[in-house]
Amino acid sequence: MVRFSDSGGESDVPSDVGLAPVIPLFAPSASRAAAPATADVPAVRPAARWNTTWDDDPVEGGNDGPRGAFDTEDGDDAGQDGIERDIAEKNLLKRLRSRSLSVKEARAVVAERDLDDDAVDAVLTDFLGRGYLNDAALAEQLIHAGVDRKGQGRQVIAQTLAKRGIPRDVADAALAALPDDDVERALEYARGKARSLRDLDREVAVRRLTGQLARRGYPGSVALTAARQALGEGDSGGAGVRFR
Repeated sequence: MVRFSDSGGESDVPSDVGLAPVIPLFAPSASRAAAPATADVPAVRPAARWNTTWDDDPVEGGNDGPRGAFDTEDGDDAGQDGIERDIAEKNLLKRLRSRSLSVKEARAVVAERDLDDDAVDAVLTDFLGRGYLNDAALAEQLIHAGVDRKGQGRQVIAQTLAKRGIPRDVADAALAALPDDDVERALEYARGKARSLRDLDREVAVRRLTGQLARRGYPGSVALTAARQALGEGDSGGAGVRFR
């Protein structure tokens, strides 16, 4: 059986052989043309636009908008304040390990860092609560050192308390508890120094010893009396100094 091809020519292909359908290459079929564009190919979405965190920020209104999750300006300030406070506390602890400090001295140490007054007060309050700072206890320590180790009189001890920043009322209370024994302590100190003056003329020795006592805070009359008595004990054959 002879079949005519679509081009008009004859075909020798037997009738029982199936032929593949002819699909036009350039003209879409009716069924394909009628199909919607989204049937086989998904619709192309427009390219997403990159939004910076401030595109939709409200001009005012705090951190309720999108900026709230990313706004770290306040957080950075708070973090920096925390770092400064930690450093200030460590510096203060380091100073306290070497010697006791008054509250006034501790404030100066903390103020070396970039902290406001409220933060400084908070650090000092914390250290006071822990017992690291105690002006009354420090005053007692200074008085004990002045009396027992340095042989100082009341006047010099009072000056030492003032220089260390001890409040006046705290210093006065501590000094009031100090026994009124300047004469005895001056004489004890003078006796200890009299032997070193053995090669001096008597009047020279008296003036020098009186000056030493005065520099330690003993009143002029107390210093002169103690010096003469200590040096006179040597003249009388006691344990004091024998002059030429």
